[in-house]
Amino acid sequence: MIAQLLPDAGEAASDDEFFRSLEFLVAEGVTHTLAVGDPEAPDLALPLIVSEIPGAVDLSDAISPYGYPGARVPGDAPAEIDWSQTGLVSAFVRDRIGGEPCLPNPTDRSVVQIADPSKPSAIRSRLAEQIRATDRAGYRIERIEAPGEEQRAAFERIYTETMRRAEAAERYFFGPSYFELVLRSRQATLLLAMSPSGEPAAGAIAARSDDVLHYFLGGTADRHLEASPMKNLFAEMIAMAEESAIPLSLGGGITPGDGLERFKKGFANAELPFRTHEVVADPAAYERLSGPPAPAESSGAAAFFPAYRRTA
Repeated sequence: MIAQLLPDAGEAASDDEFFRSLEFLVAEGVTHTLAVGDPEAPDLALPLIVSEIPGAVDLSDAISPYGYPGARVPGDAPAEIDWSQTGLVSAFVRDRIGGEPCLPNPTDRSVVQIADPSKPSAIRSRLAEQIRATDRAGYRIERIEAPGEEQRAAFERIYTETMRRAEAAERYFFGPSYFELVLRSRQATLLLAMSPSGEPAAGAIAARSDDVLHYFLGGTADRHLEASPMKNLFAEMIAMAEESAIPLSLGGGITPGDGLERFKKGFANAELPFRTHEVVADPAAYERLSGPPAPAESSGAAAFFPAYRRTA
């Protein structure tokens, strides 16, 4: 089936799925929908951010937005796709968590930690006692379906402090307009852990997409690190998943086996693969731009993609 690019995110959007909600796609800067089949009723609609390739005249590539968007697929996913009409050199696509892959030949890139309410709880006893201790200290959790400006600003401060502590890359820092947009989605809930004095101490965004509740973004204010109210937010999100009878995705670490992944495993009782798709739409241009493979990439299934951007 032939794929083509449409110059907006509309065909890929879905009010019922956070990672394909129009609010999220606009916040992420999605520029196009890749439509497979009839553009007016596509068999597959994939949100993409199309960019010019540095140093390459009139060549572009694409990446899907952050998180686990996959594609809108009304029926069965197409078994074969002809990308030659898109004008792209390549596309890196992040698939949804759970369910069938939206494109052929996915790569199992990593795993995400899952708290599945259909299975016995696996919260470690030490974490459970720490959660109870934080409760006894007077911290409480608020679920906020339609946060106001003050609540969004409090979350932004907490999240930004967390990213600075982690020395995160610039792309993980977001401004007020980003949070305003994503929290407009009816599939997103803001959770704030309030200190005994009533100060926002930690926060998280829980978002429902593809029959999974996702821990999307979150963090803890510097001055409340010792109390660690983030554990209580994780427990609250697990309770939300239990109420809806759907699994909670806690995400993974920055690298496999790191401290963040180990922390999340303390709440998890299952894992699911995080799948990506590395599409080479124009093989001749891709080979010309990439040159010979780097030694570490020649055999790894999850090598950096696209190869010509590995030093960018």
